Amino acid sequence: MLRSGSALRRGLPRAGGAPGRGMRSADMFRELGLRLRLMGRTLQDQLSPLAPGTGSWGPPGVPRDPQPPEEADVVVVGGGVVGWSVAYWLKALEARRHGMRVLVLERDPTYSRASTVLSAGGIRQQFSLPENIHMSRFSASFLRNINEYLGVPNEPPVDIQFQPSGYLFLASPQDAEGLEATVKVQREEGVQVTLLSPAQLKDKFPWIDTEDVAVASYGLEDEGWFDPWTLLTALRRKAMSLGVLSCAGEVRGFVTSAEDLMPPRGPDPLSARIKRIHVYMQDSLEYQPVTCAIVVNAAGAWAGELLETAGLPEALRQPLPIQPRKRYIFSWHCHDGPGLSCPFLIDTTGAYFRREGIAGNYLGGMSPPEEEEPDPSDLSVDHSYFQEQVWPRLARRVPAFSSLRPGSSWAGYYDHNSFDRNGVVGAHPRLSNLLVAAGFSGHGLQHAPAAGRALAELVLKGRYETLDLSRLGWSRLVQREPLVEGGVV
Repeated sequence: MLRSGSALRRGLPRAGGAPGRGMRSADMFRELGLRLRLMGRTLQDQLSPLAPGTGSWGPPGVPRDPQPPEEADVVVVGGGVVGWSVAYWLKALEARRHGMRVLVLERDPTYSRASTVLSAGGIRQQFSLPENIHMSRFSASFLRNINEYLGVPNEPPVDIQFQPSGYLFLASPQDAEGLEATVKVQREEGVQVTLLSPAQLKDKFPWIDTEDVAVASYGLEDEGWFDPWTLLTALRRKAMSLGVLSCAGEVRGFVTSAEDLMPPRGPDPLSARIKRIHVYMQDSLEYQPVTCAIVVNAAGAWAGELLETAGLPEALRQPLPIQPRKRYIFSWHCHDGPGLSCPFLIDTTGAYFRREGIAGNYLGGMSPPEEEEPDPSDLSVDHSYFQEQVWPRLARRVPAFSSLRPGSSWAGYYDHNSFDRNGVVGAHPRLSNLLVAAGFSGHGLQHAPAAGRALAELVLKGRYETLDLSRLGWSRLVQREPLVEGGVV
């Protein structure tokens, strides 16, 4: 479930002062208020209807169906924001109401390790690839009109708590030309973005130290941040109201048509279809076979691992270079820090931060170099990373942060595509009824509404209509032709 911090930093010295012996009253009330707000959100959002329209409620964390059905038209593996977006759009766009049975499988119904709810919640238009820009523009429109899409009769309206403060990218002299070229692409695609000289930057944001900044790009609309948990639960609530089934379970096996076609010692098949999946229940050795027509791999950071599952013939396995990468998010308080105009700032060093609320609180982090990637086997936080790597960079850029007071911290996962750090969307080249939407490398949350719609169109109509994401398909992996996104944070 969403937390503002999974590990409270206790006993740490206050930056710029003596070690604290306990939180002051204001800090205690701020922390208590935050915890109460999150508790209320969790209790409200995790209660899901047992059946659409019944008005009956089950306890938090209990899936609507104790076991998956024996048959489904479409099985979506992964109940994060991308998976639920795919499920929602499949039902929203189907030609005949209740004409298709869609099942969403999620192995972690508490979402304690889910990338969606552990992210910083940003959305921006400032990407270098037209496809990513198009998805951002679609998603921004979707979020702006979210209740037209995800509103449910007799339920409270959706409020994603959008903060339209924009993104601010800073470029050093050696990166200035690249940033200017990227902004040119963005403007050609209709993005409202402006370039700022160091003097203009200082005039607009006086709290920034502009040393070593050659140019900056600032998004003027459809950029900022929002509450990821609210978007996830809104997609889930709407999809289930349209008839989508949900189950807690893990896919650990496939049965394919290759078993019917391939003689014991014959040649390997060149293509096949998935006939059934094996869904293992939580804390059980038993599994439920589910016969299905289509499988969507929306397993996020574990999308590559899913395709190593038993039952897929070796000859049909096309490597999917998606792995989990652990990323830390740290929060802090700074009484004299940037005010309400504070954007989502990306420093020349790669460190980033944004405002959190209106009381001098902030959160941020930084992706490490490839050779220093932390162990992704758990979500423990290395607090020294903030002290030694993130904080010095931020304090240099924002002098007020020299006297910040560290707060809570947590870790989440990027579904990192090591091939080109871009999402993979489309059909598998050899398993004809397997599609994938994963590998967004940190921008899956903001692109989920768009990617879900695109994949649903591919399933229902056999082609892209709203957004052409053909270049993000499997073919670039097979042909070893990277489609590199330069704007990964």
